[in-house]
Amino acid sequence: MFYYISGVVEHIEPQLVVVDCGGAGYALRTSNNTISGLKKGEKAKLYTHLYVREDIFELYGFLTHGELNCFRLLISISGVGPKAALSILSVSTPEMLAASILTGDEKTLTAAQGIGKKLAQRIILEMKGKLEKEYGVDAGMLSQIREQGIQKPVNRAEEAAAALSVLGYSSTEISSALKDIDVANLTLEQIIRSALKNMLRT
Repeated sequence: MFYYISGVVEHIEPQLVVVDCGGAGYALRTSNNTISGLKKGEKAKLYTHLYVREDIFELYGFLTHGELNCFRLLISISGVGPKAALSILSVSTPEMLAASILTGDEKTLTAAQGIGKKLAQRIILEMKGKLEKEYGVDAGMLSQIREQGIQKPVNRAEEAAAALSVLGYSSTEISSALKDIDVANLTLEQIIRSALKNMLRT
């Protein structure tokens, strides 16, 4: 229904922002990460998701496509509602979340309020399954490689590509975004962050 909302930020409170767009105030639920990039009285553009369930009709908005994609992927997992998704995205950037899914890092997820170990394990399991099924990436192998500290040449780029796939980007977008990044001298999270910045420029 809405692709994005663009207007002046009129009000900010925890996990909620009101944007004035053409004289109408839109209340958007959001993460603390997005809120940290907003200022009252300044113009903002938020990419949106309309959440509808029986008597629930809420609009969610995020500063980047990456965070919006993360939100949509999280709420597609059994047991993860919008509240839990925002909790995760309030303590994890998209690149942190993608990397933690890929490497099986439960601690990043359980750092979010209301996310226990079992739910974190379910999120990781389902997201890894999505990688293997939809993108042909052996996420289990990549995770094992990182856990054992085994060095595998060039695979940092493969890991980054897999993580970006988790965020919903196409192989064409990923290839273009990774093109000029020095993958040999950056951490996985830094590579993903740089790739996301490149996508914003296009």
